[in-house]
Amino acid sequence: MLSKEDIAKRIAREVKDGYYVNLGIGIPTLVANYVPDNISVEFQSENGVLGMGPFPYEGEEDADIINAGKQTITILPGGSFFDSAFSFGMIRGQKVDLTILGAMEVSENGDIANWKIPGKMVKGMGGAMDLVASAENIIVAMMHVNKAGESKILKKCTLPLTGVSCVKRVVTELAVLDITPAGFKLVERAPGISVEDIIKATEADLIIEGDIPEMAI
Repeated sequence: MLSKEDIAKRIAREVKDGYYVNLGIGIPTLVANYVPDNISVEFQSENGVLGMGPFPYEGEEDADIINAGKQTITILPGGSFFDSAFSFGMIRGQKVDLTILGAMEVSENGDIANWKIPGKMVKGMGGAMDLVASAENIIVAMMHVNKAGESKILKKCTLPLTGVSCVKRVVTELAVLDITPAGFKLVERAPGISVEDIIKATEADLIIEGDIPEMAI
């Protein structure tokens, strides 16, 4: 199975030169560490940052420079800071080319649940509601199963929804899945993971066509 860093490396391959990208809390924040040096990307955080770089090295953190998840970050040359109203104006105005979010559950029709587990303390919805309502290209970075070994790739979400029919692609420690009108389509499998392993770990039905290649990390 892939590590969280490997998931971020795979998603970094989806980022194109000139993109404006919003990184959600969790695994998505790692993506900035793995974008190739030969492309120019502007990472946006809804707390009012444009031009985020990779995480700082230990001992070089600045507590005043954080992302939406309250993690210390670096700023690339030309980066800027602004208030939340301006930041959400970018999001609602569809100025962001790619949104990468974490999730607790994703359903076969592209619904996402990532902001609340009833009865448990979580950080809150943050900008997730605005992001899923405004973004046209959403990739989810998540673990395929929960700590109990239960699938998080579902026919129907069981947790409160953040957005409906909005997710385009999911990358987990086991697989890359596209969401099509007919449901989840298996696109790639993690190195060393078989199609049968992915089927067993997935509650939703999978569309499997031909030989499924391994992910290139």
